Amino acid sequence: MKKSLILLNIIVIALFFSCNRNEKVKVKKVPIARHQPKSVSYQMENAKEWLSANIKDSKKLRIAISVNRTDNENFAQMDSVIVPVDMTGDMEYYLPFPMNVPFLKDIDKIIYFSYPTQTFATYENGELIYTGPTNMGRKQDQTPTGLFYANWKAEETTSTFNDEWDLRWNFNVENLLGVGWHQYSLPGYPVSHSCMRLQENDARELYEWADQWILTGNDSVLVKGTPVIVFGSYDFDAPKPWLKLIDNPKELDITEDEIQNQTEPFLKSILAEQENRKIKA
Repeated sequence: MKKSLILLNIIVIALFFSCNRNEKVKVKKVPIARHQPKSVSYQMENAKEWLSANIKDSKKLRIAISVNRTDNENFAQMDSVIVPVDMTGDMEYYLPFPMNVPFLKDIDKIIYFSYPTQTFATYENGELIYTGPTNMGRKQDQTPTGLFYANWKAEETTSTFNDEWDLRWNFNVENLLGVGWHQYSLPGYPVSHSCMRLQENDARELYEWADQWILTGNDSVLVKGTPVIVFGSYDFDAPKPWLKLIDNPKELDITEDEIQNQTEPFLKSILAEQENRKIKA
């Protein structure tokens, strides 16, 4: 009798684990810890003087370069730059995307490129994961807006516009037009031939974070990559918009409602493609 009871318990335990083996374990995600500055305000500085005083502070340097939508090389060539007065916070507090967007809770991964603010951001289930500056398409070659999906990627490729331009960490989002993001010089304003230029560290981060498409044997798209939304417009005839931050530090803020408004028309499609990836990938 005792042996039968032991055997029965073993069978019950085995069945329990067998039934739960294929169930998805829900792990509560721990929010990213970020340090917020006491206040956010901006002032103009002489670029060379500021650089000379802060060249060894990599955190301040990264914030200042990003606020000016540029890179190390171009920052050093500028005359005047805008910098935060208090630079004790993490960089996310000096760029315009919101830290959390509850509307995006069901979207595993998504990338946004904001034309008006020349910044990008990645989100996972509504939480801001990564953000930085970009230089998008110039007036005569503007970056197309709307919903796209990450397609193919290459650590290094050659520009379709000029075969002398080497593009690192290139990730295509519009195959027919040849539009994508990649590392290239950021002079601090929209200057590209419709692509989204990034600092090298940012380009590599997005290159590794985003999912690319999956093709069938006859090169048809079986699964689309990470959704990418490009939105807004840029006033090419006005001064750089981030200069307005001196008078109003919240001038360029992108609200949760704006992200929702930009995403809502595409939500059904995004979730359908996300489910398709889970089934077929």
